[in-house]
Amino acid sequence: MNPPARLTASEPDRWTLDGVLDFDTVGRLAVEGQVLLRTAAARGQASLVVDLAGVERANSAGLALLLEWLEMARRRGLHLSYAHLPDSLGRLAAVSNLGDLLAPAAPPT
Repeated sequence: MNPPARLTASEPDRWTLDGVLDFDTVGRLAVEGQVLLRTAAARGQASLVVDLAGVERANSAGLALLLEWLEMARRRGLHLSYAHLPDSLGRLAAVSNLGDLLAPAAPPT
């Protein structure tokens, strides 16, 4: 059994994601991310960073989760970026021609 994955708001504009991102964990994390994004938008935040340094393993379900959060954030007018993208997710994104979407970028001015 995989260790539980956790999404935690560590600062108002920074979250941490820890654990394994796979088909067993991403459904719950998608909902948690949606709640946090909704809250951030209601507070008037312009940008958010999700720190992925604690991600132990990830597969295509994890990549889909990160892309879904990007879309949720965009629809709410938020700039979302990822810090410390694990190599496994970076390679998977690159093979899928999605690497640019997950690359860290400066928030809009």
